[in-house]
Amino acid sequence: MAIETKPRSEKTFTHGFLAEASAQLSRALYDVANPLELKAGAVLFEKGDHGDSIFAVNHGRLEISVISNDGRKLALDVVRPGDLLGEIALFDQGPRTATVTALEDSRLSCIRSRDVYRAIARDPALARDMLRLAGRQLRRVNLQLHEQVFLPLGIRLARKLLHLTDHGGPAANRLEMSQSDLAEFVGATRESVSKTLAQWRRQGIIDVNRSSVVVHDRAALRLIADPEAI
Repeated sequence: MAIETKPRSEKTFTHGFLAEASAQLSRALYDVANPLELKAGAVLFEKGDHGDSIFAVNHGRLEISVISNDGRKLALDVVRPGDLLGEIALFDQGPRTATVTALEDSRLSCIRSRDVYRAIARDPALARDMLRLAGRQLRRVNLQLHEQVFLPLGIRLARKLLHLTDHGGPAANRLEMSQSDLAEFVGATRESVSKTLAQWRRQGIIDVNRSSVVVHDRAALRLIADPEAI
C-alpha cells in the first residue's frame, strides 16, 4: 500500500525522461511534487484505476504489466530512477492502461495533473515543453510495441537484456530475474527463452541460472539486438 510522506528535499528530475525538460518546466514540476513511498510488492496503481497523477521514480524499481484475456501476465517494462509513470493522465484522466508494482522499496514523486494544469495556466510556455516530452515518450512506447509484435525472439530478448542491465553500479550486467519472468517480458514461452539463453551461454555471451542472467559480452549481445549494424 502506498504511504504518502511529508515533503522533503529530494531534488530529482536530473536524469531520465524528465532530465530532457527545460529548467523552467523541471522547477515547475518539482514545486508541485509530493514524495511517495512504496514497500516491495505494493501496487502503485492497477489497470482500470482512475488516473489523475504522474509519478517520477527517485529510488527503486517498479514493474509495468498487463493481464491478457486468458489470465496470463505480460510484463512490459521495469522502470528505474529518472523514469516517469502514468504520463497519459496529463492528457486524459481516464482509466490506467497497465498495473505498476514495486519490485523493491521505492521512492517516487507524485505530481497531480491539476497542479500541472495550474502551472501551465500561469506560464503557457510550459505546455510546449510538456508536449515535446510526451512526444518522445510516445515514440519509445511505439518502438516497444513494434518490437513485441514484429521482431524475432532472439532480437527481442537481446534488446530486453541490454535494457534491463543498463543501470551501472556494482550490479551492472546482472539481471536478477527468473527465466519465466523474462519470458513474460518478451511475450514468449519459458521453453523458447531457455533454449535461446542456453545457446548464448555456450557462446560465452551470458551466464544463466534459475534466478539470474549475467551478461559477459555486451558487444556480442548488441550485434544480436541490432543485426543491421553488422
